[in-house]
Amino acid sequence: MTDAPLRVVVADDQTLVRTGFRMILTSDGIEVVAEAADGAQAVEAARRTSPDVVLMDIRMPEVDGLEATRRILTGAPGEPRVIILTTFDLDQLVYDALAAGASGFLLKDVTPEHLIAAVRLVRTGDALLAPAITRRLVERHATPIREAESDGPTEPHPDLTALTPRELEVLRLLAQGLSNTELAARLHLSETTVKTHVSRILAKLQLRDRVQAVVVAYETGLVRAADRRSS
Repeated sequence: MTDAPLRVVVADDQTLVRTGFRMILTSDGIEVVAEAADGAQAVEAARRTSPDVVLMDIRMPEVDGLEATRRILTGAPGEPRVIILTTFDLDQLVYDALAAGASGFLLKDVTPEHLIAAVRLVRTGDALLAPAITRRLVERHATPIREAESDGPTEPHPDLTALTPRELEVLRLLAQGLSNTELAARLHLSETTVKTHVSRILAKLQLRDRVQAVVVAYETGLVRAADRRSS
């Protein structure tokens, strides 16, 4: 139920960060059901409290945020959304967490308003996709599943064969950072039709959200950095 209290776990090895985020969230009526100082505690807290969202620091002792994200996002029904917290906007671990299923990431100097909006956004099932940063992050760290030996096109991943030509076109543009409004304008479609295409893409490829779609588009070679620069 979207009108039920939003429940969050905050995982960070710095007490002041956890306290600050708790104050910001609770001031807006968001319930912080648990705090965790490392990844192992975050996994335990997520399993114990079944939150809607986990705010996960990427660099923590014992078990880092990447491994904790993998353990939490097991594919079981009702799993929470994970937002990665980092002081770095381009970090290999952040990319790996997105590939593992995190719904986006925030820099730790995020404004209170942006933090609250981000938590509410991913709770609805959407992805926290900041196109410029996420695209740059994926371009830097994604490795195509089949590395091309020549300048020829990369062989498509078998999963992509389930997509129609129109869905492949939508995925290619989505991976370049276009919003639904921009996709609709580019393809001369209604936003409702675009949303339907995006939903079908996610369902066919068994992806959680748009962030994972961007990762897949680069890792399969459907989109490459050179393609984006020439578009």
